[in-house]
Amino acid sequence: MELLHKAISLRENGNYEEARQLLLSLYDQDNGDPYISYQCAWVHDLLGLEKEAIPFYKNALKQGLAGQERRGALLGLGSTYRTIGEYHKSKTVFEQGMQEFPTANEFPVFYAMTLHNLGNDRKALEILLHKLVELTVDEGIQRYKKAIAFYADKLDEVWDE
Repeated sequence: MELLHKAISLRENGNYEEARQLLLSLYDQDNGDPYISYQCAWVHDLLGLEKEAIPFYKNALKQGLAGQERRGALLGLGSTYRTIGEYHKSKTVFEQGMQEFPTANEFPVFYAMTLHNLGNDRKALEILLHKLVELTVDEGIQRYKKAIAFYADKLDEVWDE
């Protein structure tokens, strides 16, 4: 575990390639550890090696990664799929994340980005507007919270007399 902590420290300090090499060595020794798989995925993403990160994310999740690490892996995998243009896979992963972590606000926001990529701007904006009124402490937004929430799913409606 000492080497794993060293690899995490290297990553946290911006020494991504050195962390990657150490993590890959640990993975070769124990590729059944979901936490090592997750750390490998994370460092590959940081290095811009998105396609290489995917199998590590999938391994970590398949191997039973739990808790906050699972939350991070689902977000990382969904986001990685989105950045490489695999929008339908991204959508599926974010939907799983929202189901498993219903109070995690990051999933709907990233999901909205994917919906945009899939051409569903209306639903994406609706989600973002609802999250905005739910999470903001801004006084002006709070003042118009009910109106923003009301119009969120009616953006294309025109009220004529």
